[in-house]
Amino acid sequence: MQIKVKEYVKRLLELVEMERKAEIEAMISEIRRLSASKREKIGRAINNLDGKVLGRELGFTLVKYGRKKPIETEISVGDLVLISRGNPLRSDLTGTVAQKGGRFIIVALERVPRWALKNVRIDLYANDITFQRMEDNLKKLNRNTYNVLEFLLGKRKPTKVRRVEFELEDENLNNSQREAISRALASKDFFLIHGPFGTGKTRTLIELILQEVKRGGKLLVTAESNMAVDNILEGLDGKVECVRLGHPQRVSRENIEKSLAYKVENHPDYEKISELEEKVQEVIGEREKYHKPTPALRRGLSDRQILANAMKRRGSRGISPNVMISMAKWIKANRRIDRLYQMMEDIENNIVADILEETPVILSTNSSAALEYLDGVSFDLIVVDEASQATIPSILIPLSRGGRFVLAGDHKQLPPTILNQDAVELEKTLFEELIRLYPYKAYMLDVQYRMNPQLMEFPNMEFYDNRIKAAPGLEDFTIEDLVDDTSCGWELGRELLDPGKPLLFIDTADMEGKFERRVKGSPSLQNQLEADLAVIVSNFFIRRGVKPSDIGIITPYDDQVDLISSHAKVEVNTVDGYQGREKEIIIISMVRSNKEGRIGFLSDLRRLNVSLTRARRKLVIIGDSDTLQAHPSYRRLIRYSIGRGFYYRLGVESVRTSLSNFSG
Repeated sequence: MQIKVKEYVKRLLELVEMERKAEIEAMISEIRRLSASKREKIGRAINNLDGKVLGRELGFTLVKYGRKKPIETEISVGDLVLISRGNPLRSDLTGTVAQKGGRFIIVALERVPRWALKNVRIDLYANDITFQRMEDNLKKLNRNTYNVLEFLLGKRKPTKVRRVEFELEDENLNNSQREAISRALASKDFFLIHGPFGTGKTRTLIELILQEVKRGGKLLVTAESNMAVDNILEGLDGKVECVRLGHPQRVSRENIEKSLAYKVENHPDYEKISELEEKVQEVIGEREKYHKPTPALRRGLSDRQILANAMKRRGSRGISPNVMISMAKWIKANRRIDRLYQMMEDIENNIVADILEETPVILSTNSSAALEYLDGVSFDLIVVDEASQATIPSILIPLSRGGRFVLAGDHKQLPPTILNQDAVELEKTLFEELIRLYPYKAYMLDVQYRMNPQLMEFPNMEFYDNRIKAAPGLEDFTIEDLVDDTSCGWELGRELLDPGKPLLFIDTADMEGKFERRVKGSPSLQNQLEADLAVIVSNFFIRRGVKPSDIGIITPYDDQVDLISSHAKVEVNTVDGYQGREKEIIIISMVRSNKEGRIGFLSDLRRLNVSLTRARRKLVIIGDSDTLQAHPSYRRLIRYSIGRGFYYRLGVESVRTSLSNFSG
């Protein structure tokens, strides 16, 4: 039985509310549960900061917070933060991180109370605005969103796929990229561009955008993350006029001149706003000479009564005529200030409307597409990148802005992150569902440019039916280009340095100390042996001349990230943290090792796919084959590694050599 659109929207609203509560509760619970120092230790708070106002920029006051002790934190530029003294949960002062350094962090604030400059704490904060925007959009469905939901629920059939001829701007695009663009341009309703790892999805979208602009189209281009939006914006730079919506502190510094805030402040008409601001300050100074009609002074009199009494130079209710006249002058000055502010707002709105009307490509995150600025703008095409990482309520925000859309993503990689397991339905994305329902409305990019061809073999077989080809020349992508010398007297070292083995599976099955462990009170897991090995292997590469920035360590569990990070000299992150990124060398710690053959959420094969496709020249997997082979995909990975000679069974002596030579 088909679901009705209204019933489906009602369920989406329930799921969004569940996830919103889960995110806020997780933050509140952690702030309550952990001391200030413990929350700083896990990277989500910074304590004992003093602030200094730097001035105003793009409509916000910048405050530089600093201390003598170095700042090590997960809080990043663009993050929403809570400023507090004492109990953070009693504060409502939030800001956005504009910049950070070794001993300082700069925050953009709308207001700066005096207490917020001395001995404060900064916490990473849950952003409620995104959830509010999703809910608002679902509650006021328009024709565009209604059509999308009818496609999704099988109530409306999309048009057949056609092609159009076009003259390339980027002559180096391959056949699959050209074909995807041709079909997307011809589509009258929607089209899906399936872009697996390293297949040039962003480059394809840039060409699509340029072609649509050449045809006279106006586009809204969005993505779930600021980074993805900025990547497209950088690719379009100098080729077409663009404007970037959203908080200016979430826009990369390279793209700040494309931000709406920057363009508004540099518009010829903005001088009028500056002149009015000066007048406001003059009138504020004048207003301070008079009595402010506080409740105690006005004694129940309305503004109209005060003005009438002042006209007659008459007192009332124990208020002298002079005070009455003074309050009336304050009211008149205040009304003039309000009128000046309204004039400023009208001028700014006109400037924004002018910029948005004249610019052919407007870019934002999915959430920022809800901004009222866009209410009067008509779009010919909506392009959404990272569509396989956006929940349906999130992606419906930009799709409400136009009737024709192109989604780009890879449903074989990670879905959106959902905190509330009761709301796990949100993991099903529009991209995934439309490609399942209407496979003829999708086209896969099939040439990868990222990695050594041997590194792509297994994920290509396991996840993409062997449809991906390697671009010419990638066979030369080897460890040899990164190290000083590939000769080595240590057996495991020779395997790691062998340019003919871009993949190496290090099997811990024979080791006594191989088992996972759980830290008391934590839902996550650690594996000490694998943590030691990951550090040893990364240090080995560094000593051979590899830059630490070219090495990454991936592990599925947060506690393993913490364990490895305390000793590693390279970036350590979860699988989710590496989605959409790459390194020359990737080391994976699988963690799971137990007698029962349990692999937990490693069984989500999208995580495996992401892990295996981040390395360009060398991939080192550390795991226990006895446990992992309980799952058929991991069993095939181990057999593939053995069959290709990309396998090393760890022995006690090898570990002893490692610990004595490379653990420091």
